[in-house]
Amino acid sequence: MNKPLRYIQVGTGGWGSFWCEYFLPRLAVLGKATAVAAVDVNPDHLKQAQQHLGLPAEKCYTDAAKALAENRADFVIIVVPPAYHEGVVDLALAHGLHILSEKPIADSMAACARIYKKVKASGRKMAVTMSHRFDQDKQTLEREIKSGKHGQLNYLVGRNTWTFRAFASWGKFRHEIPDALLVEGTVHHFDIIRALTGSNAKTVYATTWNPSWGEYAGDSNGLVTMVMENGVRAVYEGCKTSATQLNGWGQDYFRAECDRATLELDNRALRVMSDLSGERITVQKRLAEQPAWTNQWLAEMFCDWLRGERPDHPTCLDDNIQCAALLFAAIESAHSGQPVNVQDYLRAHLQKA
Repeated sequence: MNKPLRYIQVGTGGWGSFWCEYFLPRLAVLGKATAVAAVDVNPDHLKQAQQHLGLPAEKCYTDAAKALAENRADFVIIVVPPAYHEGVVDLALAHGLHILSEKPIADSMAACARIYKKVKASGRKMAVTMSHRFDQDKQTLEREIKSGKHGQLNYLVGRNTWTFRAFASWGKFRHEIPDALLVEGTVHHFDIIRALTGSNAKTVYATTWNPSWGEYAGDSNGLVTMVMENGVRAVYEGCKTSATQLNGWGQDYFRAECDRATLELDNRALRVMSDLSGERITVQKRLAEQPAWTNQWLAEMFCDWLRGERPDHPTCLDDNIQCAALLFAAIESAHSGQPVNVQDYLRAHLQKA
């Protein structure tokens, strides 16, 4: 049996604490990977790594460069704010390490493109944990669409609405940044749309705004229209200032209009409907079952990828650069008021990087 891979986690506070407690211990149980060090600029946050990953205090650092220099590892897990991703990526590549990073790749398309080119040139492997797409309900819908039982997919509708009107109700920093909805609210949903349609985006048109009752510095509402490269259309509605939280985090709405049926996922319930027989036939589908979902599953697949036990990773860098391009092209569209060709946008940034 292969020895467990070794990793260093960079960022153990906030969302990083969830990695320590809920996502990573399973890798040790499966014998796939164990922690050799952890890093956080706040020493108090390192207690999470000691408690849940079993690391001694001397293997917990406030300096990432020191941690990577003093510990032999196979890969780095990045769970720090997006603006700091590139610096950690550079450190990891300097030590010849593979990379598993939280979304997005970085905080700008320019930085995403730089990271993409550096990682590809290094020969190292990198994946981005798009956890929402790998949740149980979205995976069930994706498998149902791709089963072919319902005919060709015509178009897709998505919705995510919240009642986070008051300042700091959605986390203080999100109320202070520009493009709050797109930057913080849609990256996962764009990734889901790519998966459900089975295609990358060709063009995107976004209109965003902030109503008078939304206590945001940037736009908190948006309507986005996409044409995918395979011809499927998609429409997305996002709102952080709704009077009714119809579909909050993890309770998404997606409706797939197929040739022979309408598939509707709403608050983690999936139903398949058709009137083509002359009367409404509705079938409630059971959600798929498996041992792990979201980041637990993605981390397991990443280890298998590094070991050569699978040919690729579903959110590898080549896949996720498309998600980043769609996100930042939508932001450009919202600012310019014009549709953006996503593939031209991506090529331009890769050429500049």
